[in-house]
Amino acid sequence: MTLMLHRGAQEIDYDGLRHLETPLSTQTHVPIPHFRVVDLLRTTLGMYGHEIVGEHHGVTEDGARYFGLVSLRSAYTGYEDTVGLRNSHDRSFPVGVGFGSRVFVCDNLAFIADTTIKRKHTANLKRDLPGIIGEMIEPLALHREAQHRTFERYKHAMLTDQQADHVVLNMYREGIVNLQRIPDVLKEWQEPTFAEFNERNAWRLFNAATFVLTGRVVENPNATPRLHQVIDGVCERIN
Repeated sequence: MTLMLHRGAQEIDYDGLRHLETPLSTQTHVPIPHFRVVDLLRTTLGMYGHEIVGEHHGVTEDGARYFGLVSLRSAYTGYEDTVGLRNSHDRSFPVGVGFGSRVFVCDNLAFIADTTIKRKHTANLKRDLPGIIGEMIEPLALHREAQHRTFERYKHAMLTDQQADHVVLNMYREGIVNLQRIPDVLKEWQEPTFAEFNERNAWRLFNAATFVLTGRVVENPNATPRLHQVIDGVCERIN
């Protein structure tokens, strides 16, 4: 997950959010306090049994724009799910909620996630937002179960160095990694940073690629689904 604050916003904790002033409503614009967006998300996540393991919040100097990330513990696999948030009091953008295994939120207004929702600041926003978030998060358990089965298949697909080289070349052809990053993926395949990837299988190669792509999702937000397609392809050929 990535929360990038480099255009004037600064980190703030939840208690700090509670002390920020919220502008008065008008007939066409009903601001919702930044901390209330966080509260609504927390409540909805709790209703569906998800555990929050980390939060990061940021606001602009005048308190008008909020950016946040919330990390969730996944019951399946070693991956964290992430929810990205943003809210504004100056009408610069609507309330936004983004969900996925890779989420990027920046105070330059970049907002990237697997699934996103955006809603204008209307009188019904506070009423409707929990249900909207719930519709997005409810399928999470089923998605993670399916992902767990996928990763188990990767772990059982053993690869030779020649096969791994071919897969990395396909990653380049599909635009997942550029030419300069091919050596990085191959090095991580040959010498994994983490000892848990000691078996020479598709799971090890998948993690070699994701390790190299860490922090670069904003450059190529479609890299993860394309990577799955490439790894799935080699697993099908082996089996």
